[in-house]
Amino acid sequence: MSSLLAIEVSPRYAHSTSRKLSSVFIDGWRASHPGGTVVTRDLMKTNLPFVDMPWIGGAFTPPEQHSTESKAAIKISDELIAELKAADRILIATPMYNFSIPAALKAYIDHIVRVGVTVSDNVGLLTGKKATIVLATGGDFSPGSPVEGYNLASGYLRQVLGFIGIKDIEIILAGRAQAGGMGETAVEQFGATVKLAAAA
Repeated sequence: MSSLLAIEVSPRYAHSTSRKLSSVFIDGWRASHPGGTVVTRDLMKTNLPFVDMPWIGGAFTPPEQHSTESKAAIKISDELIAELKAADRILIATPMYNFSIPAALKAYIDHIVRVGVTVSDNVGLLTGKKATIVLATGGDFSPGSPVEGYNLASGYLRQVLGFIGIKDIEIILAGRAQAGGMGETAVEQFGATVKLAAAA
């Protein structure tokens, strides 16, 4: 049975272009994968802690050596990685903040990039998965735009996912997401592209 992990990042909920496009993607994926399962990870509701010393202790020592603090710190990382491993398809729907990704998404990435768990000797262990990234931006960062090079988010996400073994990546750059009624123009413009990606 096919499975989709949808990672939501925007705090704007009903007014979020990335969430609206995520909904379009999930509906399209469900239509193309009858009986498939969808797991949604809403990073705005997860309250991920940042990496700290107890987390590092948990990530870089054997389980039998974990302190009580390290066990607690590494628990959410284990849960997120299990979720990721179980998915065939991954959707990341996120806004761009200041040319990069939101802190919540960076915190998520720091939890799932684990030596010996998702990457070993610089070889990614999460192979055979496909990822689609819906990146909503207020400006136009499309190829040929004067500020195309300011888009640090796309390159970073492609690199870090590739590092853990996810090489089949499609990025849908939903630019000018503030145009129209709270992003509706962008949803109309990119909805068809998102539906095609979901069916692939």
